[in-house]
Amino acid sequence: MNKKSSLENSVTISPYFQLPIILIFLSFMLLFLRIGIWPTIISASFSFFLLLQAFTLRIKITDKDLIVLQLGKEIRTFPFKYWISWKIFLPELPGIFYFREESSPHLLPILFNPKQLLKKELINRVESLEIKNDDS
Repeated sequence: MNKKSSLENSVTISPYFQLPIILIFLSFMLLFLRIGIWPTIISASFSFFLLLQAFTLRIKITDKDLIVLQLGKEIRTFPFKYWISWKIFLPELPGIFYFREESSPHLLPILFNPKQLLKKELINRVESLEIKNDDS
């Protein structure tokens, strides 16, 4: 399969603003704890940074790669052939997407639609590498 046909089969995961919005709300709730204004400022700053990232970052999945885009420009490519495992922690809540490559592990906050990523894309491409929960 050539690069052109791989890009034709690519899917860009839609943004998901739930995590940064919840964190912004919780940041301002810190004001009621009377622990000072600095924890609120630090937490709110990080939350607004995540909101900015949710607006600017996108994940594109092709047949062979997971690609991170910023403002439409490719900034990082993670080829599936180097993946060892992956998992989405707490997909019902704003959770974390974990995947391990041969060279290093990666943790990404869920700033994209986890159901679209999990159900439609990763399952179709690298389901065998998913870390399953042991319910036994």
